[in-house]
Amino acid sequence: MSTTAELLKGAAELFPGEVVTQAHVRHFDLPLGAGRFALITLDNGHDHTKPTTLGPQSLANIDAAIDQVDKEAADGDIVGVGVTGKPFIFAVGADLKGVELLTEHKDALAIGKGGHDVLKRLANLAVPSFAYYNGASMGGGVEIGLHCTYRTVSAALPAFSLPEVFLGLVPGWGGCTLLPNLIGADKAVSVIIENSLNQNKQLKGVQVHELGIADAIFEGADFLEQSLIWTASVLGGEITVERPLIDRGEAWDQAVAKGRFIADGKVHGAAPAAYRALDIIAAAKNGDLQQGFDAEDQALADLIMGGELRSGIYAFNLVQKRGKRPAGAPDKSLARPVTKVGVVGAGLMASQLALLFLRRLEVPVVLTDIDQERVDKGVGYVQAEIDKLLGKGRINQDKANRLKALVTGVLDKAEGFADADFVIEAVFEEMGVKQKVFAEVEAVAPAHAILATNTSSLSVSEMASKLKHPERVVGFHFFNPVAILPLLEIVRGEQTDEASLATAFGVAKKLKKTAVLVKDAPAFVVNRILTRFMGEIQNVIDEGTPVEVAEKAVEPLGLPMSPLVLLELVGPAIGLHVSQTLNRAFPDRFTVSPNLKAVVEAGKRGFYVYDSGKPELDPEVAALLKQGDTVLTEEQVRDRVLDAVAQEIGLMLDDGVVAEAQDIDLCLITGAGWPFHLGGITPYLDREGVAERVTGKRFLEAGVASVPA
Repeated sequence: MSTTAELLKGAAELFPGEVVTQAHVRHFDLPLGAGRFALITLDNGHDHTKPTTLGPQSLANIDAAIDQVDKEAADGDIVGVGVTGKPFIFAVGADLKGVELLTEHKDALAIGKGGHDVLKRLANLAVPSFAYYNGASMGGGVEIGLHCTYRTVSAALPAFSLPEVFLGLVPGWGGCTLLPNLIGADKAVSVIIENSLNQNKQLKGVQVHELGIADAIFEGADFLEQSLIWTASVLGGEITVERPLIDRGEAWDQAVAKGRFIADGKVHGAAPAAYRALDIIAAAKNGDLQQGFDAEDQALADLIMGGELRSGIYAFNLVQKRGKRPAGAPDKSLARPVTKVGVVGAGLMASQLALLFLRRLEVPVVLTDIDQERVDKGVGYVQAEIDKLLGKGRINQDKANRLKALVTGVLDKAEGFADADFVIEAVFEEMGVKQKVFAEVEAVAPAHAILATNTSSLSVSEMASKLKHPERVVGFHFFNPVAILPLLEIVRGEQTDEASLATAFGVAKKLKKTAVLVKDAPAFVVNRILTRFMGEIQNVIDEGTPVEVAEKAVEPLGLPMSPLVLLELVGPAIGLHVSQTLNRAFPDRFTVSPNLKAVVEAGKRGFYVYDSGKPELDPEVAALLKQGDTVLTEEQVRDRVLDAVAQEIGLMLDDGVVAEAQDIDLCLITGAGWPFHLGGITPYLDREGVAERVTGKRFLEAGVASVPA
């Protein structure tokens, strides 16, 4: 048994649940008389929707297949070797379920080394090797192809990426070393760092070819056949693959510097994966591949044993699993069909909601408002957005015409909602206004219609309390921008019945939103936590800490934006309104900042101006600020903010606002863009010891989003 085989056999014992990938070898004569060819097909079963992943046993199977073709190549029995995947899927990388079970650094090191030892054999065969990216290719799947001599890609390929940095790893089976040596450091940094940190942005087949990762591109319908014809032409000398010279001078260093700038902007030095990847890319400048592979092994092992990866996997599982099977959701068989939607209001938020319902449900959508001008503006917004989709080629003319015909606006609620199955309000955030709207809707809508509110902080139960049928009222809280942020907080009022709740969850699924069931508690989940978080920032500023110190204090969390920039995005007036709502509910913990109130009354849209190209405190805002003389250090500010957040989460869990801490994290990730490398917030509070300091216990059991004990 070879050293690699022994290594993989030992590692396989650590991956008991691995979905094993087979590597089937078949032989045939290439067209054009090019000779006999061996094709390795990666396949983990007949279900073509199930991703092909790579664990130790899968790597061992690939290693055995390479043993076979290696001997055939050495004996002169074949002229080349190809690797492809089952229909629609090439391979999507390492088996993360097994990775998160590793508890020893040496075992993590073995996974990295084993992957390298197998895949680099593709580059060392006595004949050329070819990768045929026929479908989804990520992580280790991409790296299989990078070790080959040539690559083709399907024009129909929907997703191609090196997502490791997004999860808290590095592309550790050759990606950091081989990609910059293939396409140059600048393009490699874009794929490995920029795309990864941009919410794991995926490349399409055309982009893979344009970047130079693939040498040729063919249509999906006959992709493999065309790839083999191309392969025969390459082997026969009719086609010569030419690649540009790689600039190993100043351009390489500039690319790495660009990557560090991007990483600083996204994670502020708080997450190590991007920086480890950039160190390897920087060292790859000298072209020493083995040195790069060794560095990848070490980085992989270190990061596998760190909290960032565990939190990243935890976050990934939340979004991919819990987000698709919401905790506490009622029996879906109780859901009623929705064939028409009413929207009360025609402002920007209401218009965004109308567009979303229209696109996803493709049913009639009718907007109402207090005057015809507002109604026309709302309908016009929706139709203009449909025209934009048409212009971008995302829908065809027939669909554009159909969608535009489905959206209408009326002043009379009786005319608009008499046959609606689902009516959602998005009017001014004031209880009396919303109660009046719901009373008007209840008087004209069918008895079965769901009455939904997009309130961000008001009580759904109180809103429904004056209705004859409060059981059909449900909170349906979207996050802005509606088209981008996935979260939908579904709020059960005190009298909301199961059928109404089931219908709400059914609609959420059709809208392709991540639905989380939330108790009717002030500001629900995201706004409550963010208001407590930002409230403490505002408190320390009010007390005397300089704005820049308060802002910089939370940079180690690696949040997507600073608290005051987030406040600007939300809108100071909305932030003030939510803080006032929570202050009335919990005056001992939520304050109303006099400085924030002054900023809102002055009509300022935020604390910063951007005249220099970067945020600087607005002199007019600075003149408004009235501060005390208590100045805290960054560490003191950070401790105070995190303690406040931990306390609030503990109280929310005790009160049953959500089922578990996992729902808190899912809400923050999908509704507020909280980083994957934090796993939301609770893994970070556990890891830093804040949870136990404040609540006396961890939020998550040891081994969940952390290295098993």
